Amino acid sequence: MISPFSWHSTPAEERRALPCDSLLPAATVRAHRAVTVAAPRAIVFRWLCQLRTAPYSYDLLDNLGRRSPRTLTPGLDELERGQRFMGSFTLDSFERDRHLTLAADRVAVTYAVDDTIDEQGRTATRLLVRVSARVPAARVLGPVLALGDLLMMRKQLLVLKGLAERTPRPASPWA
Repeated sequence: MISPFSWHSTPAEERRALPCDSLLPAATVRAHRAVTVAAPRAIVFRWLCQLRTAPYSYDLLDNLGRRSPRTLTPGLDELERGQRFMGSFTLDSFERDRHLTLAADRVAVTYAVDDTIDEQGRTATRLLVRVSARVPAARVLGPVLALGDLLMMRKQLLVLKGLAERTPRPASPWA
């Protein structure tokens, strides 16, 4: 059975402490989404910085029909607390190439990136997202909100995965 609270995340990832936990310790809804990306962690993190300018989900619905940029925008990786992300979120905290934590009214989200090994035994990046929220009538509204988030977040993660995987790798100084 598919759960609106979990998409491709592991039980260990769901138990892991993330920065958004301290922003909403009394969250009534917690959802996890994850994807493995065949790109270095720094590139995946750089694409997360693009969330400052666009949501990378269904552009017609959540970006007023404007297409989210398909190339990296210079300067968006120059992060400071309080910057706007996706219109309604602010950057609460970050650790370069590790996580972005965003906050809005009664919602906190952490995008975490970690090194991993993919199914073919290659080095890859694991992108884990936790959405924490405080909502009234969580037993009734929680699954509905989590399902809506799943539809949007799944699209966002798959778009970012595809863009990161197509991004040229920087030349190695040892090559």
